[in-house]
Amino acid sequence: MQFNINNLIRENVKAMKPYSSARDEYVSDGSKMLFLDANENPFYNGVNRYPDPQQRNLKQVISEQKNISPSQLLLGNGSDEVLDLLFRAFCEPKKDNVLTLPPTYGMYTVLANLNEVEERKTELLPNFQPNVKAILDKATPNSKLLFICSPNNPTGNLISSESIKNLLINFNGLVVIDEAYIDFSNQESWISELDNYPNLIVTQTLSKAYGLAGIRLGLCFASAEIIAVLNKIKPPYNVNELTQQKALERVLDTKSVENEIASILAERTVLIAALKNIAFVETIYLSEANFILAKVDNATKRYNQLLDQGIVIRNRTTQVLCENTLRFTIGTPEENKLLIHALKSL
Repeated sequence: MQFNINNLIRENVKAMKPYSSARDEYVSDGSKMLFLDANENPFYNGVNRYPDPQQRNLKQVISEQKNISPSQLLLGNGSDEVLDLLFRAFCEPKKDNVLTLPPTYGMYTVLANLNEVEERKTELLPNFQPNVKAILDKATPNSKLLFICSPNNPTGNLISSESIKNLLINFNGLVVIDEAYIDFSNQESWISELDNYPNLIVTQTLSKAYGLAGIRLGLCFASAEIIAVLNKIKPPYNVNELTQQKALERVLDTKSVENEIASILAERTVLIAALKNIAFVETIYLSEANFILAKVDNATKRYNQLLDQGIVIRNRTTQVLCENTLRFTIGTPEENKLLIHALKSL
């Protein structure tokens, strides 16, 4: 079937005209100008002017690093805003549905509920891989989005490329691959496949490998046609000036980012080795992320014991397929030593 994005866009979104801000109507070419167009406070303090609504300087650097066109990139106030925009653009409330693969990132469910969109869940298999046939069997003509988190949270594993390709070919909606943890994996990003699959959307974040969780910046990569739809409905100044400045500084500092990723990966190996010698740890799941999921004898008991020692981890025992599991984020070498010492003392 020939993919046509217009078949998926909500009718009200097709008809609407985006808000045009002062900074959309006049784009500075760097010349010294007198700006009296946006009702701003004229007294300079570094942030008295509105930020670039299209984040052009930041997008240019990211686009060059990812080897795509800036027209294929949208930046959002965290990945959660990007995901919410997808619901708003393509899912008609009380009519359409989305597909998710639990255990997975919990915001997909929150956003489905918020937007009054049915969520159709297909649990992963015991090896944390998707049941492709069951997923496609649950799809309907009103299935607009399929969310695949890879590396997956909370399990840490990559979703098989063969399964994803199968779904890209056979699912009639948009396939959203959430790559929040891709920088900790050896697998190439699905961004390289954008030109081959017009229904592919890839989301990433600067919160994990880039260490910028506090500034909230999410990235969305897709065809220029899909990005144009999202630009149409996004708030005009969704990425503030301080976020743009800090993000630009960080993405240009590639050496520091690479060094921190290398440290996290080395410490992941150290923690895995240590967990193998902890008596109450039953299973350590393969991780391609900056965390490790482990099955223990009694997750709630061990979680509370670590809290008593001043260490906060994540108890994932309420998630499907994750009974009695704990999720350990990889810390600094010093933090890792403290965690390992505490685990050995229990």
